[in-house]
Amino acid sequence: MRSGRREAVTSSSADLPLLPTTVVGSFPQPEWLVDRAALLAGGVPRVPRPTLWRVPEELRELAHDDAVRLVVRDMERAGVEIVSDGEVRRESYFSWLAPALTGLDVTRPGTAMSRVGRPTPVPRAVGPITRPKPVLARHTAFLRAQTDRRIKITVPGPFTLACLAQDEHYKDPERLAMAYAAAVNAELRELEPIVDWLQLDEPYLQAHPDRARAYGVAVIDRALAGLTKPTCVHLCFGYAYSHALAGTTKSGGYHFLGELDASHATQVSIETAQPKLDLAVLRELPRKTIVLGVLDLGDPKPETAETVARRLDAALALVPAERLVAAPDCGMKYLPRDLARAKLIALAAGARLVAR
Repeated sequence: MRSGRREAVTSSSADLPLLPTTVVGSFPQPEWLVDRAALLAGGVPRVPRPTLWRVPEELRELAHDDAVRLVVRDMERAGVEIVSDGEVRRESYFSWLAPALTGLDVTRPGTAMSRVGRPTPVPRAVGPITRPKPVLARHTAFLRAQTDRRIKITVPGPFTLACLAQDEHYKDPERLAMAYAAAVNAELRELEPIVDWLQLDEPYLQAHPDRARAYGVAVIDRALAGLTKPTCVHLCFGYAYSHALAGTTKSGGYHFLGELDASHATQVSIETAQPKLDLAVLRELPRKTIVLGVLDLGDPKPETAETVARRLDAALALVPAERLVAAPDCGMKYLPRDLARAKLIALAAGARLVAR
């Protein structure tokens, strides 16, 4: 384990290159860690699914540590400047948080509709939602010790958490979302001294735009209250893998986006490559740094550096380079690991081409 890293790294962006690169969060887990066939067959877990792990519970923490080391090395070697732990400790971006909170029953789950129209098991809200103890502190400190680079941590956002719950207590989606927001905020405040970027994953802002317009910004601001380091809200159309499984496509553009310009978040992360997004929508976020998805995770071939550069150049016609960060469209969890590495290498090389 490396030491002395936390003191050496600050949240200042002064020493980052122009057009820095990052990941959205997840990265493929090693085959020895998860049963990939079961992961791909079962859809995105919303409640714990421990049968996905190949490693017995008594060895899992050590295995997760080793997987984080591998992921960080992959990201560093690819040239990514702001890295994550690849979310390799998680069965999904979503399912890990609910078991740590009070007021939620994950052993007898309820049901909600996924964004691709499938009923899915979700936590039941059966009492007041609180966070009785830290969840990610040890894992985040471990990530900090592995790299000299900027690190980010990702947490499911309160709006999405509320959309994917069966509410038997609050009987009001906004009150449920606010309760989640308070719990998320407590977690983020504890992690802020360790990390450089903090991210909320909020795909359901796009899936339920009317509800998002009613209270989406309010619950995001509650979740981010009091934080001073860079904060990001990630919106997407869902995993490319999920759309392929359901036979659906990404189209129609973002129906909730410009509203986030009034939020406390300093960054907004969106996907543009696979949905071939009309980049004119970037004008709706004049005060935010744009974390721009320029890797199509539905394409089974890696991009070239020149392709990435062209996608970044198109955005630079609308957003100054100082407000642009290059990233994949979404989390890379469901990609083959070799493909994910190749795409990140192209991401970093393309960003360097444009920055020169």
